[in-house]
Amino acid sequence: MLSTTETLAAIAVMAVVTFLTRALPFLLFDRKGNPPRLVLYLGRVLPPAIIAMLIVYCLKDSLLALELHPLQGYETWLPALISITVAIILHLWKRNTLLSIFGSTILYMFLVQAVFVV
Repeated sequence: MLSTTETLAAIAVMAVVTFLTRALPFLLFDRKGNPPRLVLYLGRVLPPAIIAMLIVYCLKDSLLALELHPLQGYETWLPALISITVAIILHLWKRNTLLSIFGSTILYMFLVQAVFVV
């Protein structure tokens, strides 16, 4: 159990760190000039890379089940495959990222909880 002093110290450290993470970009980059090329490059490249990593992480169990038992255990990988297909179709059709994400997530949850119940 933390004492009152330790609790207040922890809160103070968290407050300072939170403030610095919010204020540091304004202190480092001049508002009149353009941000450095590295920052612009990272802003363009990182979002798709992060999404790709999240997709791989989310599908690792489904892909492993598909590899080990292609015809058995379809309830593990088939809902993910259907949802990914719907997400791709929705995005190509409407060009709306939120619609693609929410639509495929809702479909996946429905499939897992109502259709492919184990």
